[in-house]
Amino acid sequence: MQVNEQKAFGLWSAVFLGIGSMVGAGIFIVIGQAGAIAGNLLIYSFIVAAFIALLCGYSLSKLAIAYPSRGGIIEYLVQSYGENVFSGALGVLFYFAQLIAIAAVAKSFGTYASTYVTASDAHIYINIFAIGIVLLFVVINLIGATLVAKSESIIVMVKLTALVAFGVASMFYIIPSHFSLKDAPETINIFYSLGLTFFAFQGFSVITNSVEDMENPKVNMLKSMVITIGLVTFLYLLITIAVFGNLSLPQIIKSQDFALAEAAQPIFGSLGFKLIAATALLATASAINATLYSATQISYDLAKYGDLPSVYERHVFHNSEGLIISAILIIPMLLFFNLGEIASIAAVSVLLIQGFTHIGHLFKLKDTNANISIVILAILGTFIAAGFAIYYTSKSIDNFGLYISGLFVMAFFIEVTLRLVNSRAIKKQHIQTIKNG
Repeated sequence: MQVNEQKAFGLWSAVFLGIGSMVGAGIFIVIGQAGAIAGNLLIYSFIVAAFIALLCGYSLSKLAIAYPSRGGIIEYLVQSYGENVFSGALGVLFYFAQLIAIAAVAKSFGTYASTYVTASDAHIYINIFAIGIVLLFVVINLIGATLVAKSESIIVMVKLTALVAFGVASMFYIIPSHFSLKDAPETINIFYSLGLTFFAFQGFSVITNSVEDMENPKVNMLKSMVITIGLVTFLYLLITIAVFGNLSLPQIIKSQDFALAEAAQPIFGSLGFKLIAATALLATASAINATLYSATQISYDLAKYGDLPSVYERHVFHNSEGLIISAILIIPMLLFFNLGEIASIAAVSVLLIQGFTHIGHLFKLKDTNANISIVILAILGTFIAAGFAIYYTSKSIDNFGLYISGLFVMAFFIEVTLRLVNSRAIKKQHIQTIKNG
C-alpha cells in the first residue's frame, strides 16, 4: 500500500512564506524613496505595482507547475531559452540582482541604525553598520544559520504586528489635507515610482520555490500567490496612508531614507520613532540573512550545474566559498552608492529579470497552458515599469543607464569567459513536467 508523503506547504503556509518574504526590508526602503517621487499619489503607484505583481505571479505559477524545481526563476530561464549563452547570462544577472538587493537592504539597515547615533556626523556610521551587518551574517551562515532560520517565523510575526499596529493607530491622527490632489505631483510620477513600489513586492517569487513541497500545487500555487499579493497590497496601502497622513511631502523628502520611522513620531513621540526603527532593523537584518542564504544557494547551484566557477562549490565550515565571494562583491556597492542609487538599480534589475522570464514563458505556453494575454501583460508591465524607472532615475543619478547596461555586459562577459575557460554551462535540472489542468 502506497503512503502519501506529507507535504510541508499547504495553502496558508505558502501564503505565510510569501508574506514573510515580501514584507521585509522593501517597504522600509520604498516608502520614502518612492514617496519622494510620487508624493501622495504613491497609493496609486502601489496599486499599479500590485497589478503587475499579480500578472507576474500568474505567469510564474504556471511555470512552477510545469517545471517543478527549487531552482525557481533560473530553471524557468533555462527551460525557456535553452542551455545557451543567453540563458546563462540571465542566470548570472539574476545572481547579481540578488546581491544588489542585499546591498540595498544592508544600506537601509545602516541608515536606520545610524538614527540611534546622536553625533552630528551620524551619517558616517551608515556604511559601518551596513558592512557590519553583512559580515555578521556571513559569519553566522558559515557557522550554521539554524537558530536564525528557526526564529524567522517569530521575526515575521513581530514585524507584521508592529506594522499593522502602527497603521491602525495612525488612522486616528490622519491630516486629510495631506491627500489633497491640488498639491499632488503630476500623474506621470505614479509610473516613475513604479520600479521602487514593485521592488516592495519582489519576494512573491519565493512561493514558486516551494512547489516540490506543496500540497496540490495545481490549485494551491496560483491561489497562494493571489492571496499573498492581495494581503500585502492591503498592508502597503495602510502603511502609505499612515505615512502620508502624518507627514507632509517636504518632511517625507527630508527623511526619505527612514520615512516610516519618522511617520511614527507625530503619533507616539520619540519612542514610536525608535520602535519602528527597531522593527526596521529586525526586518532588514532578517531579509539580509534570508537573501544572503538564497544568493549563496543560487551561486552554489549555478556552479554545481556549470555556470559559475567551481570555487563557488567549495565548502567552508557549514557553507561554501560562494558566500564569501558574494560578500566581497556586496561591500563595494555599500561604499560607493547611496541608498537611493542602490535601491533604484536593484528595482530595475528585478523588473528586467522578471520581464525576460515572462518573455521566455511565451515559448513554453504548450507546456504551461497559461493564458497568453496575461503573460503578455506581465511582459509589458515589467518592461514599461523598468523603462519609466530608468528614464526618471537617469535624470537624478549620473550614468544610471550605464550602470544597468554594465550589469548586462558583465553578465554576458562572465558567461562567455566561463564557457571558454572552463567549458562550463548551466544545465536543466532533471525534472518531470506536469501539465497544467
